[in-house]
Amino acid sequence: MKNHFLSALSKIKAEGRYRVFTELKGYSSNSVKAYSVKHDKDITLWCSNDYLSMSKNPTVIDALAKGAYEFGVGSGGTRNISGTSNAIINVEKEISDLHNKDAALVFTSGYIANQATLSTISKIIPNCVIFSDQNNHASIIYGIKESNLEKVIFHHNDMDDLESKLKEYPPECPKIIVFEAVYSMSGVVANVSEICKLAKKYNALTYVDEVHSVGIYGKEGSGICEELGYQDEVDIIQGTFAKAYGVIGGYIASKHEIIDSIRCYSPGFIFTTSLPPAIAEAILCSIKYLRKSDSERDKLKNIVFLLKNKLSAKGVNFLQNETHIISVMINDAVLCQKVYTDLLQNHNVYVQGINFPTVPKGQERLRITANPFHTEEMVNDFVDALCTVLTKYNIYDQMRKKISSG
Repeated sequence: MKNHFLSALSKIKAEGRYRVFTELKGYSSNSVKAYSVKHDKDITLWCSNDYLSMSKNPTVIDALAKGAYEFGVGSGGTRNISGTSNAIINVEKEISDLHNKDAALVFTSGYIANQATLSTISKIIPNCVIFSDQNNHASIIYGIKESNLEKVIFHHNDMDDLESKLKEYPPECPKIIVFEAVYSMSGVVANVSEICKLAKKYNALTYVDEVHSVGIYGKEGSGICEELGYQDEVDIIQGTFAKAYGVIGGYIASKHEIIDSIRCYSPGFIFTTSLPPAIAEAILCSIKYLRKSDSERDKLKNIVFLLKNKLSAKGVNFLQNETHIISVMINDAVLCQKVYTDLLQNHNVYVQGINFPTVPKGQERLRITANPFHTEEMVNDFVDALCTVLTKYNIYDQMRKKISSG
């Protein structure tokens, strides 16, 4: 039996996609620096999903500490037994207000929120057909798979393909269109307006994953759908507290009857120990803070703009978008591993390479995320280091030729 596991690991290593974790010690007062245990040195972070550095915000830390002293560090059980704290109820009220929905439901992570909700749809709408964007996240894919409902995949952000597939089903057939507001590996924004129009035309519900946009976009950080003016037309909004809000946990927001049905039918919700009240206090503090403050969002947008301009000026090939996610395409698993390893070892820069199954084989990349507390000097140092390493592995010249020929 042991040989099966060794063979599986050998296969991954041969393909250049063996995952090595970089052990870090972070600093409570610094959101862009960390200590690499293996390399025994400080490094600069360029791949954190703590987009607005709210995990280091003093008011959020104080809320967590105060909550821990007041309520302890655990929740005591599932929501159905002894884990429904007033703190979680307050978070749900805040989220429903943020998204202008009737109600919200908190989960232990964004992944679980997607998986638990989508897998439960079959218990509520047994004949529903799910239309899912080709590039949807694994949590969506596995949630749909576990639902055992009929699944229709439409080409990424392709509204003609979506409509052609919706047409194949009668108007009375229950349908739900599932998509992401911002796609995490490319930074592409969904065509929300057209999806909402098609949903109305073909009698379908809409389900949007706002994980990579809540806190950053829209009025008070409510997300891309609100920024584009379609938040009220989307039926179910899913989000996370683990990225722009800097804590942990996930949620859905929708009409009362939808939220209540998921609450009563979903095993992923019913049988999971709830978030500790102290965590909920930190979440609530972070949401309220970002609803009132544009400072962090403005700083992030400015540093992203600067970084994209510097990369463009140097001829570095990255996927074009209007968001904060910057994907530098390497398109080779082994090369990608060499690039991010070299950056870490020789340039004190940490930007993790992304490979299969997170992205398709041949589309490996460096996924760069800036932070409000990166400085212009840090941007210049990072771009210089990146260009040096790309040149070392003969990637830089290929990028420049591609741009000049394009």
